[in-house]
Amino acid sequence: MLAASAAAVPVLLATAGCRSSEVFAGPDPLAGRPAPSPDVITLQAVIAAEQAMITLYQAAVDSNLRAGLVEGLLAQHRQHLGQLQARLVLPARPAASASPSASTSPGRVTIARLRAAERASAADLVRRLVTEPPALAQLLASIAASDATHVVALGG
Repeated sequence: MLAASAAAVPVLLATAGCRSSEVFAGPDPLAGRPAPSPDVITLQAVIAAEQAMITLYQAAVDSNLRAGLVEGLLAQHRQHLGQLQARLVLPARPAASASPSASTSPGRVTIARLRAAERASAADLVRRLVTEPPALAQLLASIAASDATHVVALGG
């Protein structure tokens, strides 16, 4: 009975003058993943930049470079990362085994290097503002302002 009714669907659709693609609208499951939207691509790029900044600050903390100041700024970057990640909603993917690589080490970190990274981050975020939707632009502006204050806190 079930097989007969399943076979009857294309016949019914054909006699009604419509194609199955018109009846079953939505994403084609055989077409693969749709391309991410521009704001998702922006979020992914800004998240990657924030993770790199955290790695840089963590190396500074590990080498006891002005520990109190650097730890405070690191905490703010971790908050920014959390805010960015909360906005990024992606479909679940199979877990990949990630192993830390020695090549991700930022090398020698100085206050001047932190200051330059903060300046570059603020400038990059400000450049992105004009192309983003208002809610995302507001978050990026807030993070850019914070990065600019970090430059001043680092003596720049």
